[in-house]
Amino acid sequence: MADTAAVRQRRGRAPLATAMLALLLGACSAVVPRAAPPPTAAPPPPPVAAPPPTTGALPEDRDRHRVALLVPLTGPNAAVGQSIANAAALALADTGGQALRITNYDTGPGAAAAAARALAEGSELFLGPLLADDVRQVAPAAVAAHVPVISFSNDAAVAGEGVWLLGFSPSQSIDRVVRYAKSRGLTRFAGLIPQGMYGRGASTTLLRAAEAAGGSVVAMQTYQRNPKAITAAITALSKQKFDAVLIADSGRTAVQLVPLVRKGGNPGVRLLGTELWNAEPGLAALPAMAGAWFASVDDATFARFADRYRTRYARTPYRLASLGYDAVLLTARVARDWRPRQPFPTAALADEGGFSGVDGAFRFASAHVAERALAVHQLGAGGRTVASPAPTQF
Repeated sequence: MADTAAVRQRRGRAPLATAMLALLLGACSAVVPRAAPPPTAAPPPPPVAAPPPTTGALPEDRDRHRVALLVPLTGPNAAVGQSIANAAALALADTGGQALRITNYDTGPGAAAAAARALAEGSELFLGPLLADDVRQVAPAAVAAHVPVISFSNDAAVAGEGVWLLGFSPSQSIDRVVRYAKSRGLTRFAGLIPQGMYGRGASTTLLRAAEAAGGSVVAMQTYQRNPKAITAAITALSKQKFDAVLIADSGRTAVQLVPLVRKGGNPGVRLLGTELWNAEPGLAALPAMAGAWFASVDDATFARFADRYRTRYARTPYRLASLGYDAVLLTARVARDWRPRQPFPTAALADEGGFSGVDGAFRFASAHVAERALAVHQLGAGGRTVASPAPTQF
């Protein structure tokens, strides 16, 4: 999905998965100290320890690796960035964090400036940034300094040498739901695709996924997001008969399109969505969306993570907050073999067994994009159910 759309909407092997999930789900109760009685006499002041050596604003770290978390903490996406930062702090506490120092850098005023500061302060790994445009600003300096970037973007165009993407891939979501639909006997597919980068990627994936699954795309229409253009696109689409239609847009937009699709001569068509719908839990309550399928990560573990997040921060996390948690979980895992004063061992990211976290199993493919184990969800009056579970490991 396009990064801005995601912002607006909002395995490892068995032993590893078990260990990581046990760590994630373990209780982390805060202990509130009792108030101490006032002293009967003022104790002598303790000796003042000399402060540790500093490099810039940070203490010198001899046994810990410096990791920069690049997220927007000011500006229009500040709430999402803060949610990711909070989740990263929670993960650091859960893992013990003995080998890592994670410092937040605000990309709101400018990602390039944030990256420059992080490099000047000795960062050895970048987690983030969030948006593809910010990755483009950050990557050249990071790659030149041999500092890997594990970004929260999912725009495959910015992945490559020194840059890995942890975000939720729209192409994987579309491929999974199309293959599932074909397995249920649906062979003739149509697409309603918004204009723009996200739409272009979605249309290409739909064509490839349908062909690979043994089906075909019989109709596809693009549209601008205004009533006249949407009506024209659906009118043209309705001249064909199809079993399923992919609406490659947000759930809020899909709700507007669905009545027109059904009225246009395809009343029993199966609705297919993308990973964008996972950020809109209210879709299941809308009658027009009953029976719709979309593929995304399984939310069972995220729900438990969200409960713990609310307990600690007294607010609900954004759906993308899980990326911050899983990025730290991944870093902590790799840090077991990351020696002080040595570069981050990027070879560990190529582990075919993958990793495990809040969003289930994932691994990095040769294209440096996170390949995820996805579930197919079905919307209905009883809420959202899992029509096809996600694999537990690769």
